[in-house]
Amino acid sequence: MRSLQRQRKIYLDGFAGKKPSTPVSYTGLEEKARQLLRPEAFAYLAGGAGSETTIDANRRALDQVKIHPRMLGGVQEVSMQQPWRGHTLPAPFMLAPIGVLELAHRDGDLAEARACAAMGVPMIISSQASHPMETIAKHLGDCPRLFQLYYSKSKELSQSFIRRAEAIHCSAIVVTLDTTLLGWRLRDLSLGYNPFIMGKGIAQYYSDPVFNALPDPVQTELVKPPMTLELIQNLIRLNSRIPGGFLANLKSGKAMKAARKFTAIFSNPGINWDDIALIREWTKLPIYLKGILRTDDALKAASIGVDGIIVSNHGGRQIDGAISSTEALPSIVSAVKGNMEVWLDSGIRSGSDVFKCKALGATGVMIGRPYAMALACNGEQGIIDCIANFMSELELNMALSGCHTINELNSTLVSHPWKTT
Repeated sequence: MRSLQRQRKIYLDGFAGKKPSTPVSYTGLEEKARQLLRPEAFAYLAGGAGSETTIDANRRALDQVKIHPRMLGGVQEVSMQQPWRGHTLPAPFMLAPIGVLELAHRDGDLAEARACAAMGVPMIISSQASHPMETIAKHLGDCPRLFQLYYSKSKELSQSFIRRAEAIHCSAIVVTLDTTLLGWRLRDLSLGYNPFIMGKGIAQYYSDPVFNALPDPVQTELVKPPMTLELIQNLIRLNSRIPGGFLANLKSGKAMKAARKFTAIFSNPGINWDDIALIREWTKLPIYLKGILRTDDALKAASIGVDGIIVSNHGGRQIDGAISSTEALPSIVSAVKGNMEVWLDSGIRSGSDVFKCKALGATGVMIGRPYAMALACNGEQGIIDCIANFMSELELNMALSGCHTINELNSTLVSHPWKTT
């Protein structure tokens, strides 16, 4: 088993005095990232809504799921492979869309894409990426990719994003439902930091012809920032970041207009089920809805022909006090009765968590913060190490629980405190 090979290498390296360059535990990843990143960058990646009780709830819920290993299974080989949309996944997980990855590492999404290509793990390309999806796709090679869509105020722009996703051979569109408005994020507010104002994480927008053709928004800000040295420095960075060249951007005001235009059209609190039906008309690609936490929403999604849902509270970044994704999962799985894929996102920190969610009935899981922190710690290699560690722990837990294949992970191997409806 590959997990035994990985263990052996780590222990032999340790015997030679060499410890892993990428921390193995999530706690270690987060602590090293905290030391390496600017406070604003770490706060954005690590933080959640309000007092962050939802982040805590995600972890508590996963800890409440208990594994009941089956002995004497005679397991000498384990297969974690799982078929999905014409692909064979090496393990039942994907890398979740995370915006503004340039905060973690200068290569951001490109490093993630190369790591996914190296490991064969699908990447969900973020709407808030720091590089255009076409550039990211080149680094992915033949690795499966999905595109995460934030449905903006401009239907034409959303349609353009989907056409571009089709052109780079995405396997599905993931519509994020729970971020029509930015949550009340105390860490970011305390530092007065929003990366989008600085032109970060909006590469999909300024690389899009429809976005560039949209009229500039009317400037209606009642509050303007005070003139400070830091404001001037940030304006210089903004004009240098947006394509077109510093002087040309400064003269035309292009960079400032792009950031203002993004802010004006990004969020669309008015999105409803009719808009999902409209997106369904725009593309033949499978559609997944990310942010479902209720059984009635899951059943509604199934009734309108959505291909899958992602049970998620956005990693605790949107509503303080929301139900954990893991607690919501069993009832949703029971309600949809296998009529569509049910993935889980939020709170996943280890291969053991993947095991638990698969046993609870999830199609698979999305890994988020662990790979972002690994990227901050060790770049592309950090993400490769993070994925390898997840795979190793999952493989070992399967073998130790008497499972030969991923299909053998079922509800008889776990217990939990929640009733299903």
